[in-house]
Amino acid sequence: MPLSSAPKRSTVSAVSIHITVVYSPGPREVREWQLELPPGATVANALHASGLHQLLGGRPEGLVLGIWGRKARPQQRLREKDRVEVYRALRVDPKVARRERFARQGTRSAGLFAKKRPGAKAGY
Repeated sequence: MPLSSAPKRSTVSAVSIHITVVYSPGPREVREWQLELPPGATVANALHASGLHQLLGGRPEGLVLGIWGRKARPQQRLREKDRVEVYRALRVDPKVARRERFARQGTRSAGLFAKKRPGAKAGY
């Protein structure tokens, strides 16, 4: 029986796709689920399969979701090796936090003004 040099096709990808669901309930805490879903599955299907929808109140409509850092809708179809991310709401606007931090530290001791040449004007 002669050996064929043609590459073998994987039948696994036609049967299922592999997805990762990631959620961070708090700072420095990450939960991750590796899932195998049928082709044509959506982001909402991935949330249900992971059980995360129960932890978050059962409604994916109010969540901010993403696939590899890009915003996604619950109806969006998934592809092989997609990473579904569930984002927490920000507690503080980053711009406000920066202003408050500068107010506490003082502008002369933070950021660009921390290291200056001796005798130079502030900000240079």
